[in-house]
Amino acid sequence: MSFLDRIAECNTHDLSKFRPFVVAGARVGWVRHALAERLAGFGNIFAVDAQAVTLSPALADSAARSAALETVVAALEREGVVAGNRREPYPVSTAFGAPPLLQIERAAIPHFGVRAYGVHMNGYVRRPDGLHMWIGRRARNKPTYPGMLDNMVAGGQPISIGLLDNLVKECKEEANIPAALARQAVPVGAITYCAEAPDGLKPDVQFCYDLELPGDFVPANTDGEIEEFYLWPIDKVAATVRDTREFKFNCNLVIIDFLVRHGVIPPEHPDYLDIAQGLRR
Repeated sequence: MSFLDRIAECNTHDLSKFRPFVVAGARVGWVRHALAERLAGFGNIFAVDAQAVTLSPALADSAARSAALETVVAALEREGVVAGNRREPYPVSTAFGAPPLLQIERAAIPHFGVRAYGVHMNGYVRRPDGLHMWIGRRARNKPTYPGMLDNMVAGGQPISIGLLDNLVKECKEEANIPAALARQAVPVGAITYCAEAPDGLKPDVQFCYDLELPGDFVPANTDGEIEEFYLWPIDKVAATVRDTREFKFNCNLVIIDFLVRHGVIPPEHPDYLDIAQGLRR
């Protein structure tokens, strides 16, 4: 196994299995053919043909579109297509920061292949023997990726909250990091990928942050989503990412990015350029 394997796993997809999801003349997502045929049953909401799933132009503003999709998602939930409703609306737009064309429940986002955004934070400590990183293990009762390893703090980016405010919120919920300390997190860029998953397509963006923590800080989960934290030497973190699939798939990319920026994966590494370029597809 290699770091490139982890990158490839986040970028494996076949768009021939999907058709575009179009809103207000713009492609904003991708819908599997089987779901597209189901959506054709909502004739007053979608126009469906072999080329695309198009939201009705009669739904002329964000509020009307959002209400219509809420009805659709509720029906798909009853049918067992969409699972794990979090009551967390995500924006659907043509670009990050653009006015939302509508909003959709988070659990439905992959089914419509809409680009989702999130914040991921590497929490690390400097010790005399080198860098150590805090790693979380996801609760085994989580509906998504239960029991897998995770970044110290990570969360999706819902509508109507800024990136830093969202990170501060997630820091409190996931690791009990005080707001003043959380606001010292340094934005270090973003990783992008497009992964095909059982629930659809994930053409997603994760905004990455680093936070150097005091040596005596010990995280404590407050929302039940993380069952345990570990403070690992960075070489152990790197080996686990490189040689296993123990981490939630996109966390691998966030950590690989950290390893590149902190010289753990040096420019002399034979895959260095492919790794650096592969983090942003």
